[in-house]
Amino acid sequence: MASSKKAIYAAIVGNLAISISKFVGAAISGSAAMLSEGIHSLVDTGNGGLLLLGLKRGSRPPDAKHPFGYGKEVYFYTLMVAVLIFGLGGGVSIYEGIRHILHPAEPGDPTVSYIVLLLAIVFEAVVWWIAWKEFKSAKGTSSSWDFIRGTKDPTLFAVLFEDTAALAGLVVALGGLYFSRALEMPVLDGAASVTIGVILCVVASVLLYESKGLLVGEPLHPAIEGQISDLTIGVDGIDNVGKMMSMHVGPDRVLLSLEVSMADLETDEVERVIERVESRIRQEFPEVRQIFVEPRRDVEPGAEGNPGALPGEG
Repeated sequence: MASSKKAIYAAIVGNLAISISKFVGAAISGSAAMLSEGIHSLVDTGNGGLLLLGLKRGSRPPDAKHPFGYGKEVYFYTLMVAVLIFGLGGGVSIYEGIRHILHPAEPGDPTVSYIVLLLAIVFEAVVWWIAWKEFKSAKGTSSSWDFIRGTKDPTLFAVLFEDTAALAGLVVALGGLYFSRALEMPVLDGAASVTIGVILCVVASVLLYESKGLLVGEPLHPAIEGQISDLTIGVDGIDNVGKMMSMHVGPDRVLLSLEVSMADLETDEVERVIERVESRIRQEFPEVRQIFVEPRRDVEPGAEGNPGALPGEG
């Protein structure tokens, strides 16, 4: 999670400066697309703060009220970011665009708007590049889509999504402003604002979908569960591994429950075998923090030998 903070800090600083300049340009030119972009950047600034808040609150250790930790707060605040992008960013942009389409007006002097947009594109490109480097480093050899679907830290792609939408929106706003004057069709400025809103809503929908799944609770990848099963069977005293259940309770915290069958052992020997199982699992998979091993005499084979491939493998 530490790596994702660099991109978030860069996005906050960049978006705050860009939003101020966009609002100034919108006030001078009267451009709906420019106003939408100002709102977009302001929302992105607040979103960066929410992501940082989620990372901070989610890193708190378990306590009596939350014995499994606060990791899911990261997912909650990412969900809030998606809602804000959809409602404030996309919704307001579409509303402003439709309003200007229905009641088009000749924009004022666009010179300041051109300067603001071109500078914003440069600054946003720098912020996007920082986010992309952090994302690329985190995903390794996995494809981008597989990493997005598989990662349990949504901040790693949320910032990149925001910056990509911001860069695309700037290009649309610039095109709308230029063609509305070049073709003497003020309605194109409103159309650009609607387009920006649609882009934001699409990005927000993906974030909402991914955040919802994480917040409800997602298990370990089947291939990892298979590795844990094989590792457990390799412990002396374990005959078989049965039902295995896991759930991510945070980006780097996993809850694991598994049934095992053992040979006839004394109570103290059973405890030592369970301790060896837990120690070996934590050594290989440090993100598995809480482990519950239920010994039984006979269990049906569960995750043993799961052939599923990890994201990015193959």
